[in-house]
Amino acid sequence: MERSNVVTFKGSPITLLGDEVKIGQKAKDFKALDSSLSEKSLSDFKGKIKLIASVPSLDTPVCDTEIKRFNDEASKLSKDLAIIFISMDLPFAQKRFCQEFDINKVKTLSDHRDASFGSAYGVLIKDMRLLARAIFIVDKSDNVAYVEYVKELGMGPDYNAALAAAKKLI
Repeated sequence: MERSNVVTFKGSPITLLGDEVKIGQKAKDFKALDSSLSEKSLSDFKGKIKLIASVPSLDTPVCDTEIKRFNDEASKLSKDLAIIFISMDLPFAQKRFCQEFDINKVKTLSDHRDASFGSAYGVLIKDMRLLARAIFIVDKSDNVAYVEYVKELGMGPDYNAALAAAKKLI
């Protein structure tokens, strides 16, 4: 399914592939690779609250700020919360980035192989094969509790709203 006029890039509309995720629905499963090239899915985080952030690339200023902010916030939150960043970056690039900036409380996953997450969560950008910026919070029973599709690709998410939604579940 194609969705237009949901997100813009430098003010121009871009087309997203996949269905829109809505609050209250069951979170869809996905497959992505971690930094050791092991396949991970939603079930790998079973029993945890999941804050899932999709981003275009960790090597951009807005994504850099976003992952650092959530990494810092993670230490103040419950051990029952898994913070997961998913991008199309190769696992090797994600690993290098996390080592360089001491990102150790956030899990990074690469969707580069199958775009499984991007398609399942409606964030795959058709013409760029990147992921749109979005935040999904999924409760311990894998129900979607919060969704934000950031309207402009170059803007950050509403950190306060996302963190407040996560804290409600803790």
